[in-house]
Amino acid sequence: MFLNKIVGAARESLLEQLDQYYRLGVSCLLLSPTIRSILEPALYNLSLVIPSSEGQCNDISCNDGCILREIVMLRFDFYDEVVDVKHFIFKKSVDTVLHLSLSPYQSVTLQYLTADCLVQAAFMIVNSVHYFKHKYVYCLDRKICNMLKLSLQVGTIPHSLYLALYYHRTGRYNEALYITNQTKRRLSEPHVMHNGMGDSYRYREYVSGLSLSKRIKNAWVLPIIFHPKICYIEELTLEQLAAFQHSRYLQIPPCVIVEMLSVLSHNRLGNRSQCLQSLTDLQTLMLYDDERYVPLERRSISWQILGICQQVVGDLHGALQSYEVSLKQEPFHFIQEATNSRIEWVKQQLQRDVDM
Repeated sequence: MFLNKIVGAARESLLEQLDQYYRLGVSCLLLSPTIRSILEPALYNLSLVIPSSEGQCNDISCNDGCILREIVMLRFDFYDEVVDVKHFIFKKSVDTVLHLSLSPYQSVTLQYLTADCLVQAAFMIVNSVHYFKHKYVYCLDRKICNMLKLSLQVGTIPHSLYLALYYHRTGRYNEALYITNQTKRRLSEPHVMHNGMGDSYRYREYVSGLSLSKRIKNAWVLPIIFHPKICYIEELTLEQLAAFQHSRYLQIPPCVIVEMLSVLSHNRLGNRSQCLQSLTDLQTLMLYDDERYVPLERRSISWQILGICQQVVGDLHGALQSYEVSLKQEPFHFIQEATNSRIEWVKQQLQRDVDM
């Protein structure tokens, strides 16, 4: 680049200087005060990554969070891609692809999208197939359970709640409670990051030496997403329809789903004390959360769920109050129509009780 532009002693001096830099290798970058100020923090702390902007170092939890948010943006609607879900074959394809030689970013992207597709496909089968014979019901149930269990192997912690939702829908309340209790324990572990919020020190300590795929699988929590055309639990169909009219998906915090399933399952089993305890836990979460577990944009649907649970157990005054609080939250899901319908029903029921 310089041979034909610089001549004489200046060229010789420049070539000698460039040769010295070449012999130093990458370490020559430390000779620059600006670049040195960026590199030194990363060299002394291996848990930090080098950002693209100057004068700033991002923690590994921030870096993983950015990667995961980009992956979530790639999610697609599987519903319209499958014409005949009864003949949908997925497991062999998943097993084949998972054994390919992939980069860490390709692997974790495939991991999340695979779990998402498996969940959508499983509930599509539930909603689209009519049951006739007992043997057919058994075979179909086994396939659905296998698909949801496979999603647990490749998905994040909250993916286990889809299996709990299926168990609740099919009347297996004890199985649903077992999964929700296990999931609740995992969600409360100190290293887990909820929506990018958590203890960064505990996270770094836990993920040390783990691959990106295992870090996101075992230490990151994202909301439960309900496709508007798929019924996951009957208690929320009204909210799904309201959100669908505004082209919205229900995005529900996993901690809220855990307590909701606990309330509904204990109520169906007649466990009154456990049911009320789970309801109290959900109410406490809503009243004292610092937006780590229930972000601002998901508080409307979360208060709505609290109201539904209170309505189920017979606390109509509490349900009415929760629905009214839901209306005051940020309208991220646009479920106000569903909320107003529930408020009207509760008021009619209260008036009926007064008249009696």
